[in-house]
Amino acid sequence: MSDTAQVEAPPQSATPRRLRGSLGVASIVFIVVAAASPLGVIGGPVPLGIAFGNGAGFPFIFVVVTAVLLLFAVGFTNATPFVKSAGAFFAYVEKGLGRGPGFGAAFAALLSYLALEAGVYGLIGPGANALLQSYGLPDIPWWLYAAVAFVVVTALGYFNIALSGRVLGVLLIAEVAIVLVLDAVVVFSGGGPEGYSSGILSPTDIVSGAPGFAILFAILSFVGFEATAVFRDEARDPQRTIPKATYISLILIGVFYTLSSWVLISANGESTIVQNATDNAGSILATTTEQYLGVVGGHIIQVLFVTSLFACILSFHNIGSRYVYTLADRGALHRSLGQPHARHGSPALASIATSAVVAVLVAIAVLLHLDPITQLYTWLGGISAVGIMLLLVLTSASVLIIFRRNDHGLGRWKTLVAPGLGLVGLLGFTVIVFQNLPVLVAEESYGPFSFGIIALFVIAFALGPIVAARRRIPTAAE
Repeated sequence: MSDTAQVEAPPQSATPRRLRGSLGVASIVFIVVAAASPLGVIGGPVPLGIAFGNGAGFPFIFVVVTAVLLLFAVGFTNATPFVKSAGAFFAYVEKGLGRGPGFGAAFAALLSYLALEAGVYGLIGPGANALLQSYGLPDIPWWLYAAVAFVVVTALGYFNIALSGRVLGVLLIAEVAIVLVLDAVVVFSGGGPEGYSSGILSPTDIVSGAPGFAILFAILSFVGFEATAVFRDEARDPQRTIPKATYISLILIGVFYTLSSWVLISANGESTIVQNATDNAGSILATTTEQYLGVVGGHIIQVLFVTSLFACILSFHNIGSRYVYTLADRGALHRSLGQPHARHGSPALASIATSAVVAVLVAIAVLLHLDPITQLYTWLGGISAVGIMLLLVLTSASVLIIFRRNDHGLGRWKTLVAPGLGLVGLLGFTVIVFQNLPVLVAEESYGPFSFGIIALFVIAFALGPIVAARRRIPTAAE
């Protein structure tokens, strides 16, 4: 392309265009773990993984996924000193593979996070409606409750990240606490009607049923852990904070999911758990809690399930808005979206833009009368699952390239063995995601929705090099 056909990116402002914040390890962990929605996972993907995956062997799948992601994290965190800009996937892929693929990764990540944020509104609306109906309020359209949550999320996203961090901290502690209380009661009472489940250690149970499908639901349960690097500019001492937050988040999430899924199986009985989870996937957590903690415990779990979904939405909103901010700051989107708020130091305009896109997606679903759970959430969740897996693979490969190109002084375990093993595991997970994509979007085989999702990411990745070339966007180092 000739120079005359290229459009110069606007010059950098003399004023530093940096987000402000002083997030410590705990605050980032709260944001990232809240994005994983621990209570939502135990009440959603876990029963589905048990019912349609490998039954009593499902908790071991969390061990496998956690191990692979920890291997990925070894390279991801040790490459942090060589990646000076915020942006997580975008920044790492750009550093390893170049600015074109980097911007493609950024657009793909933005698509994934915005889709998931919009999709979870399809869960929180019906969830809030069911909760309030149980207290005698009338049945109203789900999108009205979703709209209330939307307003609150948009308001919190406008201010400094510390405010969202405090809100997420409170909600996260509450939802984790109720599940841990349930876990403790079941464990100290000797398990359920059949005692403790042994499926987690049984090779026969682990490979029974459809373990590939189980892996798919386990992977979805970890979405968002990598976003620790998105908050680089708002972290205290990012060289130490980001790696610590990444490892702590992964370990906490992995241990919590493994323990709580095993307890759920034990509490209901290993011989009947598959049928129970199949018949009552949406209510098994609530009924189990009520059985062991009483009616009050059942009501608490219902309330915290809704607040867990809210925390999930808020976390993904913060992640998505920072991708918008970073892309705008680099000139790939309108530069005004890359201007931090003068007082709050937040990506305020980027946050508003993120809310606008999500509002359009949810409004389309409402106008088309889509079912909020089986269509809106399922379809958009399928988009997110594909995008996150592709981005994890690209980031893992980029990390290996970064270490080859830089004098790092680190051992082979940190720069080759662990990242390489993580990449192999992630490639295997990616194959599983594509094999099960039609099921995830409620198709019997590859059809318009499955192919449509793939087409979206082809466009997103292709858009990166085109935008970078036409706007002559400099690399982060430039």
